[in-house]
Amino acid sequence: MGSQRTEMDGMQSLLKAAREAGKGLPPVDRWHPEYCGEMDMVIRRDGSWWHEGTRIGREALVRLFARILRKDEDGETYLVTPAEKIRIKVEAGHFLAVRVDALGEGREQKLVFTTDHDERVLAGREHPLRVEFGADGEPEPYVHVRGRLEALLTRPVYYELANLAVEGTDANGRKALGVWSDGVFVPLDQG
Repeated sequence: MGSQRTEMDGMQSLLKAAREAGKGLPPVDRWHPEYCGEMDMVIRRDGSWWHEGTRIGREALVRLFARILRKDEDGETYLVTPAEKIRIKVEAGHFLAVRVDALGEGREQKLVFTTDHDERVLAGREHPLRVEFGADGEPEPYVHVRGRLEALLTRPVYYELANLAVEGTDANGRKALGVWSDGVFVPLDQG
């Protein structure tokens, strides 16, 4: 009962801090609170958020938590306030990239991704786009959003990128199919 009460207190504190941050994103990268333990919270591969085995169905609540999300150098993801730092689990991306808009074409093309939390990023040097491949050979594409947080591209968004693919050269000088965004070529295949 004591640990359940502590987790509920932590949840209330996190909610309060997220609300107090106002409309903009809070400066979570400048906060250095004490580590307070782990919360039974998971961001699943499909972008859904779960707490103690129950899906968080209130979109407003998920958006509040997403604002105080931070991934640290240790590779772990935390919900952070000025007073608390609580570790959570992330199965794939912190967000989902649910849309891509291609502006221009060829080397001049710019790819703007929109996340499931309405954040928009221009893929390029500041917001790298990368594709990993699982043991099964399936692509797992990500785009950097903020801090060390990334969005997993949904399958339809990845297919849109595949339709934009052109031949280029990868980092090792090999020919590859990929896309350009803001002057950066990103291979979409395994090479």
